Amino acid sequence: MEQVLDVYKRPYNKSRPVVCMDETPKQLIKEVRRALPPKPGFEERVDYEYSRCGVCNVFMINEPLAGKRFTKVTNQRTKKDWALLVKYICDKLYPDAEVITLVMDNLSSHSAAALYETFEPEEAKRIWDRLEFIFTPKHGSWLNMAEIELNVLTKQCLNRRIEDLQTIKTEVKAWQSNRNNKDSRIKWQFTTTDARVKLHRLYPSIHN
Repeated sequence: MEQVLDVYKRPYNKSRPVVCMDETPKQLIKEVRRALPPKPGFEERVDYEYSRCGVCNVFMINEPLAGKRFTKVTNQRTKKDWALLVKYICDKLYPDAEVITLVMDNLSSHSAAALYETFEPEEAKRIWDRLEFIFTPKHGSWLNMAEIELNVLTKQCLNRRIEDLQTIKTEVKAWQSNRNNKDSRIKWQFTTTDARVKLHRLYPSIHN
């Protein structure tokens, strides 16, 4: 935990950006009956029945100090999808960075093995060498600032029934552009000192 908090204290450095990454599934849902539009005295009424149309995955890439976030919507969430995302981060989003510090959850798919299973060894190592991985602790995903951005995305854009992948991609891209243009930033205030006081029960005791 303190390793993550120390990373968040680093000053902005274009050559060594601190980037947070997270992902979330989104169920594709189709309306069975047309909603009744709102009218005086009544809100819009939506039938409780719906039809499932599958599930997609939304990746969130967030650079807190730059006030930027980028998204990728994929059909599924596999090791290969994650590996392709990491390559996208290295080669498309931060091609000139010396080292990219990547903060993310400690999932089994987030590993060097995923890169080597997806790319040739030389390419996998090239990507791996450009990254510094910082993992949030177990049950500590709230330390990942990309999770905050995903929550904002869900509330502002994905909190309704959407039936097809293309609509998801279009709306997520529009949300990304709008939020980036507003220069919206996360005001992170939780520090190592706070952790040692508020979460002291999680620290091992030196007393017998």
